[in-house]
Parts: sequence; C-alpha cells; structure tokens
Amino acid sequence: RAAGLGEAKAQRSLALCYLEGDGVAQDNREAIRLFRLAAGQGHAPAQHSLGICYSKGEGVPQDQAAGVGWFRLAAEQGCAPAQAALAECYREGEGVSQDDEEAARWFRRAAEQGHADAQFNISVYYRAGCGVPQDAGEAARWERRAAEQGNTNGQYAVGHSYHHGEGVPQDDGEAARWYRLAA
Repeated sequence: RAAGLGEAKAQRSLALCYLEGDGVAQDNREAIRLFRLAAGQGHAPAQHSLGICYSKGEGVPQDQAAGVGWFRLAAEQGCAPAQAALAECYREGEGVSQDDEEAARWFRRAAEQGHADAQFNISVYYRAGCGVPQDAGEAARWERRAAEQGNTNGQYAVGHSYHHGEGVPQDDGEAARWYRLAA
C-alpha cells in the first residue's frame, strides 16, 4: 500500500520482492518500474539497485554506462554500496574508462562509512600504491578494519601483514590468530 502512495522505501522494497519473486510472482518489468519510481524521488538505495540491474542486464538490457550513471547518483548521496560499486566500475573499466585514482577515491569514501569490502579493496590499493601513494601502514589499518567486520580477505591480509611485518610489527602469533579466523 505504501508503495502505491509513492513511498520510495516501500517502492524499492516491493521492487526487490518482484525481482526475486519473494511473496509475489517474479516480475522484472514491475521491479524496474518500482525502482525507477523510487530512484526518481532521489532514493539512493533504489538508484543503486537500478545500477545493479543495468550492470547485470536484470529486467533491462545490459548497459554498463547506464549502470555507472545510477551508481554515481547514489554514490554522490553517500550510499556506501553504490560508492563501492562505482569504484569497481572504475577498477575494471566497466561503463567508464579504467581509472585507479577514481577507483581508490570511491573505495575510500565507502570504506570510511564502514563498508567492509571497500575497506579491504582500499587496503589493496595502499599496499600496491595503485591510485594512492604506497603506504603499508595505511594498508594494514584498512585491512584490520575490514577484518574486524568478519571480511575473510581482510583477515587473511592482516595475518599476512603480521607474518611479514608489513605495516605492523612482525608477530607470528598474531599472524596465526588472523589466519585461523580467515580459515
């Protein structure tokens, strides 16, 4: 009922139901219609959802550039999942020209909001000096933040950092502890 009254959150929630067939018959066309209604009201999660649909070709013809456009609208509103998705587009050159500095910038923005995958990804950028100055200490800090949220890639990376003394003091006991968590 709220979706029919123009409530953007309800429209997006109902769109997800139609997209997945949860409690209703699966209907991609209706899902896209509802996502568009919510996105048109500036609802960042709906804009992010439309970005996913266009990127994957779910309910619409696949169009990476359109996906990037929707991700950007949501990312600029501070939607961390959209920021991470936009960063991945820049990293892979999907829908935009490949650009490590832009990827790092968007991963960092999502990471600062607590997005665990983005925290791990920005750590990789700092470790390699890709799009940002190489900084093992900064890489270790972001790995740890991702790891503490249960991100297994982050947990492994923290273990590796302790094992090799990269950005943190070398400590085989801490390395084993983090490797164990990742295993």
